[in-house]
Amino acid sequence: MEPHYEVAIVTLLALLVYFWMGLRVGGARQKTGIKAPAMTGDPHLERNVRVQANTLEWLPIFLPSLWLFAVFWNDRIAAIAGLVWIVGRILYAVGYVADPGKRELGFLVQSLAVAVLLFGALGKIVWTMVSTGTY
Repeated sequence: MEPHYEVAIVTLLALLVYFWMGLRVGGARQKTGIKAPAMTGDPHLERNVRVQANTLEWLPIFLPSLWLFAVFWNDRIAAIAGLVWIVGRILYAVGYVADPGKRELGFLVQSLAVAVLLFGALGKIVWTMVSTGTY
C-alpha cells in the first residue's frame, strides 16, 4: 500500500487551518467581550464564526475527495489541489472577516479545487469500473 505522505501532510495542514480559524473565533470573543454560547452581537465575531462554520461545512466534501483522488489518480496532484483549497480557505477567511463582500475570490478558488478533486475522483472510479468490467 502506498503511504500517501503528501496528501497526509495536506490533510493535517487543512486541519491546522481549521484550528487557526477556531483560535480567531476565540480572539474575536475576547476582543468583543462576547462570551460563549452567544454567537451574535458584534459583526467581527459573527464573521469569524461564519468563516469557521463554513469551513467545517466544506471539510466533509474536501477530505474524502482529496483522499479518493490520491488513491485513484495521483498523490502529488491531489496534494497540490489540496494546497490550492487551503489557500482558498485562507483567502476566504481573511476577506470575509475584513468585509463579507471580499470573500468571493477565496470561495471561488477553494470551490474549483474541490471540484477537481471530487469530479476527478468520481470520474476515475467510474471509468475504471466500466473499463475493467468490475461494476
